[in-house]
Amino acid sequence: MSPRDDIDIPRLKAASGVRKGEDGEGSVQVHMDPSMKIEGAKVFSVYGKGGIGKSTTSSNLSAAFASLGKRVLQIGCDPKHDSTFTLTGSLVPTVIDILKDVDFHAEELRPEDFMFEGWGGVQCVEAGGPPAGTGCGGYVVGQTVKLLKQHHMLEDTDIVIFDVLGDVVCGGFAAPLQHADRAVVVTANDFDSIYAMNRIIAAVEAKSKNYGVRLAGCVANRSKDTDEVDKYCDAVGFQRIAHMPDYDAIRRSRLKKKTLFEMPDEDDIIAARAEYVALAEKLWTSVGEPPLEPSPLPDREIFELLGFD
Repeated sequence: MSPRDDIDIPRLKAASGVRKGEDGEGSVQVHMDPSMKIEGAKVFSVYGKGGIGKSTTSSNLSAAFASLGKRVLQIGCDPKHDSTFTLTGSLVPTVIDILKDVDFHAEELRPEDFMFEGWGGVQCVEAGGPPAGTGCGGYVVGQTVKLLKQHHMLEDTDIVIFDVLGDVVCGGFAAPLQHADRAVVVTANDFDSIYAMNRIIAAVEAKSKNYGVRLAGCVANRSKDTDEVDKYCDAVGFQRIAHMPDYDAIRRSRLKKKTLFEMPDEDDIIAARAEYVALAEKLWTSVGEPPLEPSPLPDREIFELLGFD
């Protein structure tokens, strides 16, 4: 099933629940219905600039949790709907496509219409999104969680991972924070990635004033070194909780539509798996520990800290 370009945008907007001023003066955010709160499972949202490797991180993290015996649900929140393809081996239909097919009568849907099993028993859902520039991604995330609640698909789940699109100003970015216990930022050891991470930290901190989400730390991804990431973390009171070097095995795994946990036992694959399992273990315990409270830097200070002379 391919993305649809005939989504009922007026209906999306009418039902989106957008309210002004929820998270600060002048803000416009998608407001969560309290009855939609995810209970029981530990919920993590994964953020980072576009192209930084959020989906690779999310899918391998889901597989790592599954290897530890956890019941995992991964929700892709990007209109590209490619978050879970290394778990399932394909691009699965999106919630918004399927809702459109039944004229938004959600009661006609069955769980198997929108949920697909991936490696290790990971349950995979792609929220999808309206055509570019025509609607709110936050509504789509909300409708996805609503469907899962209506069909009791969250009651036997230990871990929920939201793989979130990179735009820090979008409702699709903000909506998962209303459900998450901890937010993880994927970065690289370069200025642009850290600059984006600084903005993401500020956004999560703003959300934490009204919701239970807190920051867990960052993953240095596709980076030989971590000196710039560590310099930033030291400056703002953040922490690096994983380091994933630029292993060619990760590139190969995506080409084969597999997670690292399905690949042959080569040295770099074994090392990468171990790092993801260690990250999963850290995140599992982080929900019960005191959260990080970093202080993001003004733009000018980011340039002074990491910019070139």
